[in-house]
Amino acid sequence: MNVMEINILVLAYLGDTVYENYIRHFLVSKGIGNVNQLQKEAIQYVSAKRQAYFLTKMLDIDFFDDEEIQVIKRARNYKSSSHPKNCDIITYKYATALEALIGYLDFINRKERIDEIMNFIFSE
Repeated sequence: MNVMEINILVLAYLGDTVYENYIRHFLVSKGIGNVNQLQKEAIQYVSAKRQAYFLTKMLDIDFFDDEEIQVIKRARNYKSSSHPKNCDIITYKYATALEALIGYLDFINRKERIDEIMNFIFSE
């Protein structure tokens, strides 16, 4: 199967789970032992607003290669008729683009590149 033929929202769906797993591992490794505190800390990374922020920062410093930019643009330009009530459509599209990129990288087994992206996010 050609990964570029997979629906971009399906890649974002996959990327969401990968991203969330990285966040959970990171927070647990920080020694947070309370589930409520873990949830509170996770919001700093998993909200659409924060995901859009991280993606914008990486775009600003030319963090991505041409192939990754293609996936990001494909996700950002995807025609969506709805978005969450707690953010605007642009923020939602940027968050979806980050998740789609991570899903894409996971699907093609580029874990080391996901590690680089997540390390950037954790350093912010």
